[in-house]
Amino acid sequence: MNTANKSRAAYLAPGSTPVGANLPLAGKHALVTGGARGIGAACALALLLRGARVTLAGRDAQALQAAVVSMNAIAQPLGGAVAMQVLDVTDEASVRSGFAAAVACFGRVDILVNNAGQAAPAPFGKTDAALWQRMLDVNLTGTFHCTQAALPGMLEAKWGRIVNVASTAGLVGYRYVSAYVAAKHGVIGLTRALALEVATKGVTVNAVCPGYTETDIVREAVANIIARTGRSADEARAELAAGNPQKRLVQSEEVASAVAWLCLPEAGAMNGQSVAVAGGEVM
Repeated sequence: MNTANKSRAAYLAPGSTPVGANLPLAGKHALVTGGARGIGAACALALLLRGARVTLAGRDAQALQAAVVSMNAIAQPLGGAVAMQVLDVTDEASVRSGFAAAVACFGRVDILVNNAGQAAPAPFGKTDAALWQRMLDVNLTGTFHCTQAALPGMLEAKWGRIVNVASTAGLVGYRYVSAYVAAKHGVIGLTRALALEVATKGVTVNAVCPGYTETDIVREAVANIIARTGRSADEARAELAAGNPQKRLVQSEEVASAVAWLCLPEAGAMNGQSVAVAGGEVM
């Protein structure tokens, strides 16, 4: 049984802690970008299991719909609900429209998880302006657009949680992904600066920085290693896991647990932090 299923079983088991209104995020509305799969879907589930109503946001309507159907089966026994909004985080108008629709459905956004992101490898000399801009648009400007859309409601309510899913690439450098590294360093800088602005206003802003995690991005990296070097899939995965002292890939549910904790009321003193979820890798 994986981490998500264990968590679900613990909440739904007969005689377990009462659900619904007694869960720590009951009544809160969480919006998760890139919420259809991978870390985003794991974050959405973790927040749902803690009582939040969850909006999954992203560009792929079919994937979002499948995730909503799956998660609503979990939400109903908890008294929760899951909805979706199709939006493009790189497009300010799309973000504004999508957030307005989400607010109309579930009320103001209390929790924002900026998870949408992409990684495209290329040596610096072959990183053209289009690739550079795309990495900034998706990973950094998307975080900016979504945060600007959600923050006013949080400030009015004097309570909010913003968690940016960055990367260890926001803390250290990696070869052949300079544009991605630059964008993720920008996310960390934005996190720290905004956290200071809202520190006395009931809102916290933090980042979670996963190491190599079992997601589509890592599967693409494995495919690139195989194509470039002729190594097997197992050898490619081992290469990516080698930097983790635990010698394994991080799991999406492990990242989601860190994100969910930062969203809890008792995590209110956590602000402006960049939490590495990387098995002890020294940053």
